[in-house]
Amino acid sequence: MTDFVREGRFFRVTGFNPSHRQLFLTSGALLEDRTTTVVEVYIGHVELMFLKPFYENGLHIRRATAAEFAVLHERHGIPAKDAEYTWMLERDGESFVVGANPSWREAEYELMGERQSLFDASLPWPPEFPAESGSVS
Repeated sequence: MTDFVREGRFFRVTGFNPSHRQLFLTSGALLEDRTTTVVEVYIGHVELMFLKPFYENGLHIRRATAAEFAVLHERHGIPAKDAEYTWMLERDGESFVVGANPSWREAEYELMGERQSLFDASLPWPPEFPAESGSVS
């Protein structure tokens, strides 16, 4: 299992497209924490989410444990078949998303140019634009 861990960074919810059920969380390059990259997380096929507007201490996206899912199932009526699609957003928090496997991309801020999003399909992607990427599984 591969988690997404970017603790110590400031993330915020930057978009939700209800017609396509897409969620975006972003951490920009900030002087106060001396980060030089932009990090974006995308979760598609969102069925249910319980979010904060921002995450001051970063994200730790991982699949919900059996015990966590049991609580969410009881509290929110999430079907048992969605256990493998339930993602916790913090190490010890209560934020979660039921959706497809989260994907992430990270690139140096200086290289962004006019690009507004790392998930903008209308612009070139590697190898033309150097970035790291992955997904949570």
